[in-house]
Amino acid sequence: MENKNKTVTSKGDGDRPEKSDQAFSNLIGAYTDIIDGVGEDSQRNGLLKTPERAAKAMQFFTKGYSEDPSEILKSALFEENYSEMVIVKDIELYSLCEHHLVPFFGKAHIGYIPKGKIVGLSKLARIVDAFSRRLQVQERLTHEILHCIQDNLDPYGAAVVIEARHMCMMMRGVQKQNSITTTSAFTGIFKHVETRNEFLKLIEANLA
Repeated sequence: MENKNKTVTSKGDGDRPEKSDQAFSNLIGAYTDIIDGVGEDSQRNGLLKTPERAAKAMQFFTKGYSEDPSEILKSALFEENYSEMVIVKDIELYSLCEHHLVPFFGKAHIGYIPKGKIVGLSKLARIVDAFSRRLQVQERLTHEILHCIQDNLDPYGAAVVIEARHMCMMMRGVQKQNSITTTSAFTGIFKHVETRNEFLKLIEANLA
């Protein structure tokens, strides 16, 4: 039988760099144990490379641990005399539920009102990825995105709404296929009813 603890080189997946380390070998060993644990034969022809593939996939699913969301935002801050609402909506996100290690996925809607500084719009999507590509719960994910924006841009206020489907509810447990979980968080001026309602009205087509 193949030694599950041997050092294996990861060729990376997507934008992840090549790496060879004990952590990757441990992931391969863990997935081998899982395959055997569910009653399959990890040495069966169709499964021989599955532990390595699964390990690479898990590295990609959790690549947010190697990214610094604050540095992502700081890399594209610009001084601008603009103080109206900025909204980026329909930002696709994929994450892993930390309770069952199965996916949840959906969209994030982000708004902020600048106070002398704006950020490159793509950076908002990138911090969603950086926080979501970790073991997460939706509630914490919402707050992490919000406070990253507030702490680094220092706007008059920020708003984040996430709507997601959770596979832990859809393919196990209560098995409710059409359930959607919506979470929201607000800072500063978005805590005022008028401002919050303006933001929600602008994204309400997505929440229908």
